[in-house]
Amino acid sequence: MSSRAAASVTAVIAAAGSGERLGAGGPKAFVPLAGRPMVEWSIAAMRAASPVRSIVVACPPGHVHDLGGHDLGVVDGGATRAQSVANALAAVGTELVAIHDAARPLVTPELVEGVVATLVADPEADGAIAATPVADTIKRAAPGLLQHFPHPGVENAAIVVGETVDRGRLWAAQTPQVFRVEALRRALKADPAQIDAATDEAMLVETAGGRVLVYPSSPENLKVTAPADLRLAELLVGGRSAQ
Repeated sequence: MSSRAAASVTAVIAAAGSGERLGAGGPKAFVPLAGRPMVEWSIAAMRAASPVRSIVVACPPGHVHDLGGHDLGVVDGGATRAQSVANALAAVGTELVAIHDAARPLVTPELVEGVVATLVADPEADGAIAATPVADTIKRAAPGLLQHFPHPGVENAAIVVGETVDRGRLWAAQTPQVFRVEALRRALKADPAQIDAATDEAMLVETAGGRVLVYPSSPENLKVTAPADLRLAELLVGGRSAQ
C-alpha cells in the first residue's frame, strides 16, 4: 500500500474571512467564482483527494447552514484565523490534518496528495506545506518611514531600499498545509501574542520547534484577495474547464 493510500487526513477549510479587501459585501468564501461559491471549489478538491477521509469547514457565524453534505462538518469560525482552526480541530479525529484557505480555490487533489505524501515519507517531520519559489527580486526596506505609504502629513515620502535579499532560498507559502494533529494542537497553545502574529499555521509549528517540509507548488494556486485576483481565478478555472 502506498503512503498516499495509507494516510488518513481530515481537511480543515478556513472560510471565515470577511472579504473586506475583495469588496465582497459579505464573507469571501461565498463570493461566486465561475457560478459556484468560492469555498465549494476547495471542498470539491478535498473530496477528490485520496487521503482525505472527512472535511470540516470553519464558516463565519450565521453561515453554518449554507453548506451541506454527508461528509462535511461545519463549525463557527473565530475572531482570528487561529481561533477558527482551533474550533475545527476539535472535530478532527485523524492523525493528520490538512489546513486549507478557502481563498485558494484553484487547489487540486494532486497538490493535496503531494503535500500529504511529503509529510508521511518523513516520520521526523511535523508538517509539510505547499509553496512556490519566489520569482521576483526581493528588496528589504531600510528602517524609517515605510510602514504605511503614503504617510499622513508627509509629502513625497520615499521608501528606501536597505538591501536586496537572495531569493534562491525563498519560498512563498501557500495552502494546503498538512500537520500531525498533535503537533498543531501544541502549537496553538502558544502565547496569544505569538498566535496573533503568525500568518500561517506552519509559522506556529516552526516557532514551537517543529520541523516543516516544503512541497513545490504552482503559482496558479493563488490566493484571492483583491478583485483582480478573482478575475484571474475566473480565467484559470475557465481554462481548466476547456481542457
